[in-house]
Amino acid sequence: MPKIKLLPHPEYSPSGATFEVSTSSTLCDALLDNGIPIEHACGKVGACSTCHIVVRQGFDKLNPLGDNEEDLLDMAWGLEPQSRLACQAIVTGSHELVVEIPKYSINHAKETV
Repeated sequence: MPKIKLLPHPEYSPSGATFEVSTSSTLCDALLDNGIPIEHACGKVGACSTCHIVVRQGFDKLNPLGDNEEDLLDMAWGLEPQSRLACQAIVTGSHELVVEIPKYSINHAKETV
């Protein structure tokens, strides 16, 4: 079963987290299912870049980037070569992924519940 190691983030997970996920789940769903409240303003349909993440290990083990995802990543804060949209990055195989949520997002209006 794939394992995700989330690096510490001051707001979402100050100590970081490690958890197992099912294959074929998106990184966004995996994070949300494990109590990491990553932003996803468009409802996980790949229409914004608020769920921008950086895959520090295992980038090549995810599904390939689509054209739409590449275009949207251009709007993301702190874009890096290993950047993905968590709602579009699908976990494949059984390996460990190391993921970092950038400090900022382009989401200008954040709702809290």
